[in-house]
Amino acid sequence: MIEFEVIGIPMPQGSMKAFNAGGHARMKPSGGPGFAAWRNAVSQAAKDIAGHADIQAPLDGPLGLSIEFRFPMPASRPKAARAAGRAWKTTSPDTDKLIRCIGDALTAAALIADDARFCAIEAIKVEVTGWTGAIIRITREAAA
Repeated sequence: MIEFEVIGIPMPQGSMKAFNAGGHARMKPSGGPGFAAWRNAVSQAAKDIAGHADIQAPLDGPLGLSIEFRFPMPASRPKAARAAGRAWKTTSPDTDKLIRCIGDALTAAALIADDARFCAIEAIKVEVTGWTGAIIRITREAAA
């Protein structure tokens, strides 16, 4: 199992967006403000892990992905939730778009061969009073 943390505010990756550049059609992923910084942070953390001697990157074959997205807890949360320091995040961004950003960043960093290798994915979104970002775990999955 590989596990690492990324510090920041998790950002979603939208669908591909078409635009015209010099008379040629181009495509780029759409993302809100901060998207590039978040994806770069994930990619850099993945590159750092891929560079370890005991990791044979890019990982290939059936893989599992587990992510805990950690968002700042708003001051409007009930006192009990703030005292606990953790509550479910049931508002945007969409979990599937957050996962898309992680998968593409892990592929771009060459930690994994392709995000299509993920055959088991688990993701949660929480609001916390501590650090924000993501805890990412990658496992090799046994044959089905």
